[in-house]
Amino acid sequence: MRAATLEGAEIDLTPDMLTGLKMQLQGPLLTPDDADYEASRHLWNAMIDRRPAVVVRCLGVADVMAGVRFAREHDLLLCIKGGGHNIAGLAVADGALMLDLSLMRGVWVDRERRVAHAQAGCVLGDVDRETQVHGLATVLGFISTTGIAGLTLGGGFGYLSRRWGYTTDNVLGMEVVTPDGQLVHASADEHADLFWGLRGGGGNFGVVTGFDYQLYPVGPEVVGGLVAWPASEAPAVLELYRRLAEQAPPELTLVALLRPAPPAPWLPKEYHGKPIVALLACYSGQPEEGEAVVAPIKAFGQPIGDVLVRRPYVQVQKLLDATQPKGRRYYWKSEYLPGIEPALCDKVIEHAGRIRSPHSAVILFQLGGALNRFDDDHSAVGNRDARYVFNVGGAWEPPEDDAANIAWAREAWHDLKAFSTGGTYINFLTEDEGPERIEAALGTALGRLAEVKRRWDPDNRFRVNRNIAPG
Repeated sequence: MRAATLEGAEIDLTPDMLTGLKMQLQGPLLTPDDADYEASRHLWNAMIDRRPAVVVRCLGVADVMAGVRFAREHDLLLCIKGGGHNIAGLAVADGALMLDLSLMRGVWVDRERRVAHAQAGCVLGDVDRETQVHGLATVLGFISTTGIAGLTLGGGFGYLSRRWGYTTDNVLGMEVVTPDGQLVHASADEHADLFWGLRGGGGNFGVVTGFDYQLYPVGPEVVGGLVAWPASEAPAVLELYRRLAEQAPPELTLVALLRPAPPAPWLPKEYHGKPIVALLACYSGQPEEGEAVVAPIKAFGQPIGDVLVRRPYVQVQKLLDATQPKGRRYYWKSEYLPGIEPALCDKVIEHAGRIRSPHSAVILFQLGGALNRFDDDHSAVGNRDARYVFNVGGAWEPPEDDAANIAWAREAWHDLKAFSTGGTYINFLTEDEGPERIEAALGTALGRLAEVKRRWDPDNRFRVNRNIAPG
């Protein structure tokens, strides 16, 4: 069997070599001839179609350590899969040894300390389900099937960011397998340089196998959901969004979406496939207060659908799941924003009107709040001046529609980036984004990240990522 080396050459992995690796593993070792290989290599974004040479399906930290040591011994290209939800497909590389952590989904909650330890193969829903047993939550994203590892290492934001910052601002510690196959713990008190770099610098320094998250009282019931109007109401609805977002308490997070109406049961059939504008809201404080805060949204104009109600927090975290199923083709363009301007809204409406697929959307996420109160060097994630983020979210199914949908996303981004802070969210970068986009995401942190890389991974063994060369 042929496998890729770090420098792009190929070597033979002999049966004896693979048998020796198998003997060190508790989980299975998959080759292209094995039944589970295809399921393991396929990712959320169907545009990514790469074939690793072998896959180590890790059942625990010891499997990760064995896989890293084997890759080091034979100078193999190494890639790591957690949830497999990254739009650029950074989990998989052709010819590589892939560490598939997706079976490592344990979550342990310390209710007294308000800390959750989660294995790196968890998706957001795994963590929410266990923490909500105790009426607790941490800052995670908007899609329950997203992997926690990629989300956290790239920063992470969601419904609770306005109260408590980026996801990575709420990490207390991480277990990390280093390039030499050793296990270390990184925190503010232990390997602090590594801890700083991992909070935004991605998988550049090792394989994170577990996260300790700070938890907060949330739910189990919150006020959350969507209200939708015909696209003809978009100017007024976006002005409502701007006005409410500017004065919103930190417990409230608002998202504006412009897209063709999905065939959802809460929307009238006659609107399915037609352009709509919707506001998604989550009030994570007391439900009684939340109902009063979202009342202006529910009372605005003549909505065609309204499911903004009291509901379990875990249900809010799943509201958008159906819009992002595994197996579609996805292409995004995104920027951080300092605010919402009328001219920006005009451009959002214009390009939403040119959407080429029934699954695509232009989205405005509200961020301003806790993340702005940290210093720029608090962690590598940076972008502490961000108040919003826009995402031009292309999503479609037929491969023959690639060119048209990618062109739409790029054209929209070309107009909308004029309103950017100059920064962008690294987890939203597609595979064709170059070094200048990594710089836009990480900014002044890049120099310090290169120093951390030199100390922890001087040979750049972890390079299948938004790579930072050793400084």
